[in-house]
Amino acid sequence: MNGPRIPAYGAKRATAMAGTSPAGTGAPAAGSPGGAHTFGFLLVPHFSLFAFASALEPLRAANRASGQTLYQWQLLSLDGEPVPASSGVEIKCDASLEDAGRLHTALVVSGLAGIEYDDRGTIAWLRRQARQGVRMGAVSTGAYLLARAGLLEGYRCTIHWENLNAFAEAYPELDISDELFEIDGNRLTCSGGEAAFDMMLSLIALEHGRDLATAVSENFIHERIRDPHDQQRMALRTRLGISHPKLLSVIALMEEHVEEPLSRAELARRAGLSTRQLERLFRKYLGRTPTRYYLEMRLHRARMLLHQTSMSVLDVALACGFVSASHFSKCYREFFAKTPREERTMAS
Repeated sequence: MNGPRIPAYGAKRATAMAGTSPAGTGAPAAGSPGGAHTFGFLLVPHFSLFAFASALEPLRAANRASGQTLYQWQLLSLDGEPVPASSGVEIKCDASLEDAGRLHTALVVSGLAGIEYDDRGTIAWLRRQARQGVRMGAVSTGAYLLARAGLLEGYRCTIHWENLNAFAEAYPELDISDELFEIDGNRLTCSGGEAAFDMMLSLIALEHGRDLATAVSENFIHERIRDPHDQQRMALRTRLGISHPKLLSVIALMEEHVEEPLSRAELARRAGLSTRQLERLFRKYLGRTPTRYYLEMRLHRARMLLHQTSMSVLDVALACGFVSASHFSKCYREFFAKTPREERTMAS
């Protein structure tokens, strides 16, 4: 494999890390080498702490493993003040957006709150960074901010699977995938969580060789560098705890046809089953009829859209395969013990 040879642990690595700030934020001191690639992590209030650490820690470990300061970083907030994560833990920042130094990459890190975050100053700053040639990226729902700034048009992007449908509804003009992460030119997006770790490992491999990326991965007991084409979600077999191949194929068909549900007879036909066999499989392994299972799947999808979008109740109903708002509301109330409108009011 091409790439730098990884030196043994010891004094050389310790010396390389001595240039970092003692302030506890991980930001490099003023004397850091000028050739290092500088990341700016923009922390959106109530960001995901796990996703943030997954994006930052590989950079620190790459410096340590290489014996060089390959990367440096700044933690940024709108006003330079500490930012609370979704867990309530506050992270001290190095600068406000206006006081940020020269960046090579700006990475927006957010959580569920990022769906609604629409600060004009933040959007303007993102646009300015892009105009200056800064590589722009986002972790999880940070993609919403890049989309609001118009910075994802013409690029392939991704987002967390829970937000995928709502994001596609909000930005139908974008090329949105369900990949773990996307590196498209000077745009980086990832689905969040541990996927941020894999995206950064891939960047390290691209910029400094796979040997170094492998050393970083092993340092974190990460058994392999996942490919962007790896699935975001667990395989159905693992997620549901069942292994019957024909039953799994039917459930996969259901997940692919939420907006225009397939009939029970069509599901059975495509799986090579009779409708009676289909009924028996669902009752045996899932304790409900295929019709009931399909309905519950669509209702859960609707609940996500109600929480994450401003779509009307009718539009949510149609997007989840219901023929009318009244039928949707009746089914929703029976299952969740509240109407769709009550659900949205409670979520706001």
